[in-house]
Amino acid sequence: MSGPLEGLRVLDLGTRIAAPFCAGLLGELGAEVIKIEQPGTGDFMREIGPFTDDGYSLFWAVEGRGRKSVTLNLRTPEGQDLFRRLAETADVVVENFRPGTLEQWNIDPAQLDERIVTVRISSFGQDGPYTKRPGLDRVGIGYGGLLHLTGYPDRPPVRVGVTISDYLTGVFSAQAATAALYRRDVRGGSGAVIDAALYGAALRILEWTIAGYDKLGIIRNREGNRLANSAPLDNYESADGKYVCIVAGSDANFSRLCKAMERTDLLEDPRFTKLVDRAAHNDLINGIVADWAKTLDSKEIEARCVAADVPVATAYTAAEIFLDPHFAARGDLVTVDDQVAGPMKQQAPFPRRVGEPVETPTGAPTLGEHTRAVLGKELGLTDAELDDLLARKIL
Repeated sequence: MSGPLEGLRVLDLGTRIAAPFCAGLLGELGAEVIKIEQPGTGDFMREIGPFTDDGYSLFWAVEGRGRKSVTLNLRTPEGQDLFRRLAETADVVVENFRPGTLEQWNIDPAQLDERIVTVRISSFGQDGPYTKRPGLDRVGIGYGGLLHLTGYPDRPPVRVGVTISDYLTGVFSAQAATAALYRRDVRGGSGAVIDAALYGAALRILEWTIAGYDKLGIIRNREGNRLANSAPLDNYESADGKYVCIVAGSDANFSRLCKAMERTDLLEDPRFTKLVDRAAHNDLINGIVADWAKTLDSKEIEARCVAADVPVATAYTAAEIFLDPHFAARGDLVTVDDQVAGPMKQQAPFPRRVGEPVETPTGAPTLGEHTRAVLGKELGLTDAELDDLLARKIL
């Protein structure tokens, strides 16, 4: 893909989500991404469903897209040497092994060229008392304080619907990598080692939670779909069984909502005059809006709110995303030509660059698809040498 990072090479050593997602974002900015996978098995994402009828992972089809696959056994001295040689041609290395693993394999940043930007993603970071602990997304949102805030106050915590700490860490890491590349190439300097922990990404988005405890002794708790300091605001059930989020906490938006509901009498009620009053009568005002919403289909609720300039959104399913004309107009879905499953709709690269077309990523590679081409071209290995390495399971 073309883009501002065109001409840069990224080696993706990651598995599962966080590190590969970081590498994929850099790829969508134009970098060439070469994924290094274990011979015979490859990335664990290849084994996670849902699967097509012939057993192909759609999770892998999305998260493996836009890169080349090279198999390399990093547990062997020969594989490590080949990696170090390949790294000499790269700008960024992204990994998410348990801290110390790259050191055991002799391919840690100290063994690589100082101009390389190495992104090291782990559950707890490269140092500290928890550094060697295993962990996945759930550990990240748990220790990062996000899990405690998600759900309803009278029920157990609920995870976000996607592996959010993995994706957030990938985004933060890609941003840090591009900043390090800018410093290296524009300011004149060496590379960098970026230490990104899953819990740290969750911690960073906690809003006022930490400051509130430090200065006021507040332990923030779950609030469900409402906010204690703002009302009306909730996901309201409609007559057709969908859920519509209406955000009308401010005085201006509340006034507009009253007009959309044909309930301007509420504006004269002293319990609802100001935001602080509505927050004090949170259940009452949200209950009034909920009763109104149940009398209308979701589309009618949306239409009335949009006409009155009230922030509103139906909780979309994938089917509704497919049908919505706004997504189509902006090119938010692209058709990726997957060589195993065929053409399939996927999320487009995000965000877009104004004035430039939205490019469609290449489909996810088969395991080791580019091994011969990449190692032959970049390292000068002959066919005979490649055959020998393959036979000995180095590749």
